[in-house]
Formats: sequence, C-alpha cells, structure tokens
Amino acid sequence: MADTTPQSWDARATNSMFYGFTDLPSIRERGAVVLTHGEGPYVVDVEGKRYLDANSGLWNMVAGFDHPGLIEAAQAQYARFPGYHAFFGRMSDQTVMLSEKLIEVSPFETGKVFFTNSGSEANDTMVKMLWFMNKQRGMPTKRKIITRENAYHGVTVAAASMTGKPYNELFGLPLPEFVHVRCPHYWREALRGETEEEFTQRMADELDQTIRREGAQTIAAFVAEPVMGAGGVIPPSKGYFQAIAKVLKNHRIPFIADEVITGFGRTGNTWGCETYDFMPDAIISSKNLTAGFFPMGAVILGPELADTLQQVTDEVEEFPHGFTASGHPVGCAIALKAIDVVMNEGLADNVKALTPRFEEGLARLAEHPNIGEWRGKGFMGALEAVQDKATKTPFDAKLSVSERIANTCTDHGLICRPLGQSIVLCPPFIMTESQMDEMFDKLEKALNEVFKAIT
Repeated sequence: MADTTPQSWDARATNSMFYGFTDLPSIRERGAVVLTHGEGPYVVDVEGKRYLDANSGLWNMVAGFDHPGLIEAAQAQYARFPGYHAFFGRMSDQTVMLSEKLIEVSPFETGKVFFTNSGSEANDTMVKMLWFMNKQRGMPTKRKIITRENAYHGVTVAAASMTGKPYNELFGLPLPEFVHVRCPHYWREALRGETEEEFTQRMADELDQTIRREGAQTIAAFVAEPVMGAGGVIPPSKGYFQAIAKVLKNHRIPFIADEVITGFGRTGNTWGCETYDFMPDAIISSKNLTAGFFPMGAVILGPELADTLQQVTDEVEEFPHGFTASGHPVGCAIALKAIDVVMNEGLADNVKALTPRFEEGLARLAEHPNIGEWRGKGFMGALEAVQDKATKTPFDAKLSVSERIANTCTDHGLICRPLGQSIVLCPPFIMTESQMDEMFDKLEKALNEVFKAIT
C-alpha cells in the first residue's frame, strides 16, 4: 500500500514529480519505489529492500549499477576536463577518440559520427540530416520516413512520429510525413495457414506497395529496430531483413538501423544488424553505449550517407544542428570504457554463454496455459499472456494483466517490465547462472499468483 504520510518517500515523490510512462492506478495503490543505490544487478530502496533488476534499468545498465571501472573513468574525466561542447570545431580529445572507436567497431569501413544526449535525439537528428541533405540536393519533397506499427524510436516530436504506438494519438501525432507499415510479428500477425516464409514475403510486398503508393521520390528513409524492444521484444520473421533490404535497394531508399537497444551486445553480437545479417546505411546508438552511466546517443553514418551529407554541408558551409552537451567529454570517456568493458572484459561472452539458459527459462514458463508465446534474442525476451492459448485471445485490457504480474514480481524482489500483455526481461550482461535462476523462480511465482487470481 502507498504510504501517504506527508514526509514519506511515496508522498514526496507524488507531490513533486510528474510521472512519465507510469501506470498511475498502481502508484496510487502501491506507491513509488524510491531507490538509493545499486549492487551489481540489484537495486536497493529506501527501506533497504533489494530487487534483482531484470530490466537493466531501462535496457541500459548492462554492467550493473556499481562497476568500478566505469565509476573510475567518470571520476578521472571529471577531474581532468568536466564539460565541453562540440560546436565551432572545438571538442574534447575524448570526443574524437570515441568517434574513431565507433567507426572502428561499426560494420562500416568508413563513416562519421554525430553525438546527441539520447536515442530520441539521435533519431530526430537522423531525420533532420536526411531532410537537410535532400533539400540541398534539390529534392525538398523527399521527406517521408517509413517505420513499423508497434515500433519505438523515441519521444521527441519526430521520433515520436516514427514510433508506431497508439498512445501518440494523444499528442496529435504522428506528423503527416511519417508512414507506418505492419509489425513483422509472425505469431500475432500471420494469416491462418500462412508459413513464416510467406508472411515475410507479404511484409516485403506491403512495403513495396507502400513505397509505390507514396512515391519513392517522396521517401527519405526506412527505419527499423533489429528486434522491436518497447513493442514487446519482437524479433523479425525468418528472412525479413533480407527481403526488406531488397525492396529498399530497388527503390534506392536508405535503410537506418535503430540499435538504441540492440547495439553493443544485447542480441549476442555487437550489433543487431550482425545478428540478422544485413547492412544498414546508418546506425542509431544509445543506452549500452555508456552502459547507462551517462546520457548519450550517436548517429553513426555509413560511408555513402556520410560522404553525401558532408558534400552538401560543405556547399552550405554549416550543418546548423546540435546540442549543448553533444560529445560531452565525461560521457565520451565513459563510453570508451563501456565499449571496452562489454567487448573485452567478458560481458559479451557472458551473454553468448548464458543465452541458452535464458531461452530455456523462457520456454519453461511458456508452458503455462496462460502464456501464448515466448520470444527473444540474446539477452532480451518476453512472455505474452493470453486468456486462451489455442485462439491467442488476449485478456481483457481492464485486467491490466502484465501490470499485475510486474507488481507481483516487485513484491518478490524482482523488477521486470510490462509491455502490452507481455512481460519483458532484459537482464544485465553480468548475470550469473544463479541470478538467472533467481529471476525465473520469482517470475514463475508471480505468474502463478496472478493467473490463479484472474482465471
């Protein structure tokens, strides 16, 4: 129950904070969880209760909450050069070093990097880059951005317009130049008797028809997450990206990979595009880029887009866009260390080693009669709740089934995320076998309690 006494942490949070992406009925009934610190993959609240955070904060705290190397990198850079911008041809040495490192670890042989403070800002920046580039090349109407239903690309105005979630209607979005095609979720979206290969071809055909309907000359790019994260961890159907890439190549439309969640190890490889074997024209990065220790995003341009954008910028003599904290020296120092930690200190190897155990845990819980599907890739997975498994009928939305499961998990000392009718798990890369077992044991208890109460 929520503690409403005036000086309680619940009351102080509710009185002073305006919540975003928060189920307010749950807050009113249960109160907020106010945290003081973290220990490895655990977080601790003001009452001293420990929670295993199976959501890695918000997908991003992949090295845990107290990694000494990341803390040391931040402290050393704060002592050396605590802040600067990247305007007017002036930037920190750390900013240059991180730009070089990102090109080095990217799938591109050459390219350029533009820094932002978040994934949302990076996606907005990518849109402005495309619009700027096309206008300067004499194609001012080549502005439409194609994304997918149920995709998530951020909350700023352009990024929210890219995001294919119904709640954006509350803001009068998307803007007119943003087009959404069908979500490639085979389990939910396939027609009766349709094979996965046939479904994939239908998705490609729909994209092709959409491009022809809108006019390829009006379309600036297609943007996609390798695995749809906030849509409920939805991997693509078999052969999806190969089929999509072929359509885009035929129409000469750039393919942008939003790797805000999947980048730096989440799917078992450095990039999600490596996992699904496709080559984008640019990559959007954030979250794992700094292991959550600093707010940062980046647009990583492949060679063709980088060369074209540089050419038109040279003609105008300026790209009039940027953020005060873009390329912040502390953030860049942390990012350089985070990349090293993930790639060279065993975290990426641990994801690969424990992925089979993770998938086995998901598959075991999916045997429950009220779990319709388990899905995932690497260290990101979801269980979708259903009222009827045979027909895939969801529960009545008024039951708030995933919110109930997540709240019950919290009672048991586990933090996971409700998304639609699914429960999402994206554990930190430092998870041990025993911690993974603890995660699934607590989730199983919560599932049994909730389904017993509502069925």
